[in-house]
Amino acid sequence: MRILVRGAGDIASGIAWRLWQSGFEIIMTDLPQPTAIRRSVAFSTALEEGRFVIEGVTAVRCQSAEEALALCERGLIPVLPDPEMKLASQIPVDALVDAILAKRNLGTRIDSAPLVIGVGPGFCAGKDCHYVVETKRGHTLGKVLEQGFPAPNSGVPGNIGGYTKERILRAPCAGVFHPLRKIGDMVEAGETVAEIDGTPLKVEIGGMLRGMLHEGICVTPGFKCGDVDPRGTEVDFTTISDKARAVGGGVLEAVMRKYGRRLV
Repeated sequence: MRILVRGAGDIASGIAWRLWQSGFEIIMTDLPQPTAIRRSVAFSTALEEGRFVIEGVTAVRCQSAEEALALCERGLIPVLPDPEMKLASQIPVDALVDAILAKRNLGTRIDSAPLVIGVGPGFCAGKDCHYVVETKRGHTLGKVLEQGFPAPNSGVPGNIGGYTKERILRAPCAGVFHPLRKIGDMVEAGETVAEIDGTPLKVEIGGMLRGMLHEGICVTPGFKCGDVDPRGTEVDFTTISDKARAVGGGVLEAVMRKYGRRLV
């Protein structure tokens, strides 16, 4: 069985990894210049580097539907620079997972595939998709909804070590992003970690740089450019997060609700 995942950021990659480990063929799509910040655990990094491995699973950049199918046959995850799914729509799939996490629906319909799963806010189960998987941290993280909406976007990042908004690095101006530090580096509050057309971007708190945009991305004021984890060296930035694993488990459950009996 083949599943198409829209988006290839860290949450989408956690979903894809879990589905791949469960025996499904996976095809992913993303922007030609991905804007994921947690690039060390995002299969979208394959679009930058040609090939990328997360916990033993390999994704490869490809340019056509035929190439994507050939990569699937080799046990790899193809990633298409195809945000509008012009190429991906040529590939027959058993399920579509919209994991762009745009906080709104960017065109996915309940008839886009035999099974359509929306991830996070912006989707209504039973209307524009068959199931929605909850992405808000807490007791219901990863819950599968058959009707209605998930929790709305609060606009406040999850609390880690007592910090929320302070963890996020946002562009102070428009321009081209240029990182001065790399993911995994330890930084101190007030340190300049990147520049945007020469304007410094400073961190508000100390900790580990867990996310950072790729060099050369054009940003606008307020654009999310990175994040700092105040837990510092306790963090393993090279493995899938607890949240991504939980959401991936919810998506796997949704797939099995439809196809489980067929696979037994």
